[in-house]
Formats: sequence, structure tokens, C-alpha cells
Amino acid sequence: MMQLLYAPTSPFVRKVMVCAHLTDQIEQIQLLDSAANPIKRDARIATHNPLAKVPTLILDNGQALYDSRVICKYLASLTGDTRLYPVDSSKQWQALMRQELGNGLLDAALLARYELTARPIEKQWPAWREAQLTKVAACLKDIEAQAPTLPVDAPTIGEVTLGCALGYLDFRFPEIDWRADHPQAASWNEAFQKLPAMLATVPRES
Repeated sequence: MMQLLYAPTSPFVRKVMVCAHLTDQIEQIQLLDSAANPIKRDARIATHNPLAKVPTLILDNGQALYDSRVICKYLASLTGDTRLYPVDSSKQWQALMRQELGNGLLDAALLARYELTARPIEKQWPAWREAQLTKVAACLKDIEAQAPTLPVDAPTIGEVTLGCALGYLDFRFPEIDWRADHPQAASWNEAFQKLPAMLATVPRES
């Protein structure tokens, strides 16, 4: 059985879990508790991943895979799934670009959060945090423009990532009323978050 070092609050872990559900492999993955932290390394993760980050997937043979992009691609490869990663060239590139749009939003959001939660008050840099939130706003504008073409059923890795990104904003940044200026993205997200794979992976405090 595969083992996943995870954190229930991580949007990147959620990506992996959603893909595991969509490819019907969730029962083949054992969840291992960890305490990933940008400052304090968790030895349980570092033993398998030099970056000491989640998600980290440990295969049956002991080999470790890390980074959500790698793990999601691996899970899809085990079942020959072509929904998450379309074979058609144009659809494939679109899916990958949407994945990076969602990943970029998450990277900026995490940096903005860490500026307040991981850095001492006297060392915090408000302008840096605002710069990250500007990136988040730019990503939201792009998602809004693409929303009319975003599928709900049979999502690719692109839509999975966007859904996890928007879910993370709701979880960690409730003060950002992103729906007000992005009604089409909000409408798509409302439907997407109701998918069984998304409902089963809602982030929570451990």
C-alpha cells in the first residue's frame, strides 16, 4: 500500500487526494501524519523528502515521490487515466497551464500567510505581503475570464488545481471577498466544490 505524508490543511495535499479519489485509488493510500512547517523541519518527512514538504508519497518499494505535480501525474499513470491529463495536445497544454495558474495562486497565498504566521512581527514586511496578494488578485482575474469554459464534470488537473486554490482562499483568507468581483468564477466554484472528490477533501484543522 502506498503511504502519503500529509497535512489536512495543505491545498497541495488536497490536490493529490482529489486525484486519488477521481482515479479510484484512495483506498490504496495510507495517510501518515506529519507536521510540515516552513521553519521547523519534520524528521518524518525529511527522511523521505530532502525538502521536508508535503505531499510526499512513499511507494510500495520505498521510493518517494514529492511535489503535487509529480504525485498527481503518477497516480493518473497507474490507471491510464486520460481525463486528468488529456491526450489531445491543445487540451493537454490548457490543463497544464490551468494547473500552473492554480499553483501560482497558491504559492502567492502561502507566502502571504507565512509573512504573518511564520515571521516574527518585527521582521514582517507589509509591502512583500501586499505584492503576493496582488498576484492572487491577478490570478483571480484570469480565472474569472476562463470561468465560462471551465468544466465541472470530468475535470482535468487544471480544474482540480483551480478548485483547490479557491478552496484554500475560503479556508485561510475569509477576509478576501473574491466572489464579489468574480461572479462567473464563483458560480463555477460553487458547482465544482460539490463534486464528491472535493467534498471528501475539504481542508480542516488537525
